[in-house]
Parts: sequence; structure tokens; C-alpha cells
Amino acid sequence: MEDFYREYILDHYRNPRNRGTIEAPDITYEDSNPLCGDEIRIDLTVRDGVVDDVKFSGRGCAISQASVSMLTEMIEGMPVDEVKQITKEDVLEMLGIPLTPVRVKCALLGLKVLKGGVYGIDGAADDEDL
Repeated sequence: MEDFYREYILDHYRNPRNRGTIEAPDITYEDSNPLCGDEIRIDLTVRDGVVDDVKFSGRGCAISQASVSMLTEMIEGMPVDEVKQITKEDVLEMLGIPLTPVRVKCALLGLKVLKGGVYGIDGAADDEDL
């Protein structure tokens, strides 16, 4: 089963979903992981409290880029209140493979950026708060 998840991660890395930017987003936020240099920006448009469109941009390792690609697929069409409830465990379960502590930070960068955007405050989520 782990091989399936590895292939799924590689597919999202090679063929990222929702890559790009939104010209006039309602929410935009970006952050980086200084340990490895990964950078992610997420743009959202919200209509009636629901994520209407989501795009991400940035660069980084396969884990960070695949994780944010999967995350954008997950949240499209989701109420913002539910987006706020996504946990680090949800993201790690979505990835489906064991990760070293350094790779966990890569996997959670997209969630950190997403939470920073939806909560609208700088530094909204430290890794421990996700």
C-alpha cells in the first residue's frame, strides 16, 4: 500500500493540481521553510463562506509540493470554517507514508500557509498549532 502512496505523491509532484495564482484573490498568504528552502503561496477566492477557487505557487521538495497540491484538491468547495479545522494529522494521513521529522515540516508547510491565510493573521500557525 505504501508504494501506492509514493506513486500518488510523485504524481502530485510531477503534475500538481491547482498550480498558479489568482489575479484578485480574497485571501493570499505565503511562507517558507528556512531549514530546506521550500516556499509556498496559496491564493483563495471565497464565495458565501466557501472556497470557490484555490491556487498555489512556489518551489520545494516533492513532499512539500505534493502535499500542497493534495491540500488544494481537498479544500476546493469546502466551507472556510471546515478548512480551519484541518489538522496536521489530516495532512499526514492524506500523504499515507511515514516521514522523518524534517520531512514532516515539509509536508505541513502548505497547511501552515493555508491556516495563515484563512485566519488572516501573521504567523497564525506554528508547527505545533497545526
